[in-house]
Amino acid sequence: MAYTYLQRIGGSWLPAANSKTKQVLNPATEEPLREVPFGDGTDCRLAIEAASTAFPAWSRRTAYERASILRCASDLIRERLADLGNTTTTESGKPLPQAKGEWGAAADLFEWFAEEGKRAYGRVIPSKNPARRLIVVRQPLGVVGIITAWNFPIYNIARAAAAALAAGCTIVIRPSEYTPMTAMELVNILVEAGIPDGVVNLVNGQSSSIGQEMLDNPLCAKIHFTGSPRVGRILMDGASKTVTRLSLELGGNAPVLIFPDVDLDQVAASAVVAKFRNAGQVCVSPQRFLVHQSIVDDFSERVTAHAAKLIIGNGLDLLTNIGPLINTRQRDHIESVVRQSVGCGAKILTGGRRPTTQSRGYFYEPTILANVTSNSPAFADEIFGPVLPITPFDETSEVIRLANATRHGLSAYVWTNDLRIAQQAAEALEFGLIGLNDWTPFATEGPFTGWKESGIGRESGPEGLDEYLETKLISIG
Repeated sequence: MAYTYLQRIGGSWLPAANSKTKQVLNPATEEPLREVPFGDGTDCRLAIEAASTAFPAWSRRTAYERASILRCASDLIRERLADLGNTTTTESGKPLPQAKGEWGAAADLFEWFAEEGKRAYGRVIPSKNPARRLIVVRQPLGVVGIITAWNFPIYNIARAAAAALAAGCTIVIRPSEYTPMTAMELVNILVEAGIPDGVVNLVNGQSSSIGQEMLDNPLCAKIHFTGSPRVGRILMDGASKTVTRLSLELGGNAPVLIFPDVDLDQVAASAVVAKFRNAGQVCVSPQRFLVHQSIVDDFSERVTAHAAKLIIGNGLDLLTNIGPLINTRQRDHIESVVRQSVGCGAKILTGGRRPTTQSRGYFYEPTILANVTSNSPAFADEIFGPVLPITPFDETSEVIRLANATRHGLSAYVWTNDLRIAQQAAEALEFGLIGLNDWTPFATEGPFTGWKESGIGRESGPEGLDEYLETKLISIG
């Protein structure tokens, strides 16, 4: 399938208004993949205007008509998983099976919201005045700006886009400049599936000017953002001036509570798989491993053995378990976290350096850190890389306190066979997603939600659809 790698504004594939382009690099080889448009707020303004023009007709279509297009897009994605996954791997670095799985999850989202859009129910409220009828209806917000990150370049977009389109909104997508080709292929598929001109728009370019245009433009009803807390705060400051609605998914610092009654072999093996997925560049990645003192040495030995066996390499090689980081800045950050944590007393059990087997690419060895204290960067900060830090604990109350000692509140994990401890921990942990003996506490059909500085709003599930609907009361006298 031949795809068009340009911006999509209204019904046209276009270069940037300023004629600028930017190279997309393969993080495994540092070689250029393609030149793509790299515009700015001007392109975004044109895209918002196109989306606003298309909104009345799209919002008036029945949920069943919208669903047929989204379902068609879902089917096309599933037919082309291999090719689509190949693109995502080459520009993001993740192993090909993970990239294909991510596209499969995107197909699930488009299929699920195609059906959920048919259930945007209102209600009739019994009135205490017999001469009046109170009717509540749900209507789409309008134009939605979607700004997403590079770590899951299709899944991050699909969670917002599928829900917004099913609700009857029109959208303007701004993908990460590191992974724009994945987003462009999705828009190609939506166009092929029959999405009307102007309903789905894509601009690639300068993040600050595009974000500012979304904030300032009165035609943009909402911004959905996936990315860093720093940028999230900038958007919140800007939205306070324009009262633009926001959904923010801002990352996490997930604790893992491991109690001594577990199957240690099984937990250690699965922990390595969960931790080093996408080289640890996952917002819900298990990060702070809080392990009971009685088993911490055994656990450390086991995870070290499993991590040392991971194969580092190009994600297109099917033997690869762990690919590169997205860019040199991210690798520099990981090196700094490890160096500073060692300075705080942590001990490197394996890894802790760039691999000698890779002459090019942004690779970093899967790393296990023992004796990590609560004042070290590996504990206090979001790592977002292939580092597994281990901290011992003695008492349940102590470990819950340590787990909650963060301003992040996205995901947390508890491993125990004691129902009393599981219930106590799940209720006490200040996080939106809790995995009890489960490394994947999220699903298309369930809400993805962050507490504290991990975000505002909900994705996936019925709650994800609600984010793109206005509530209106109609009172009939």
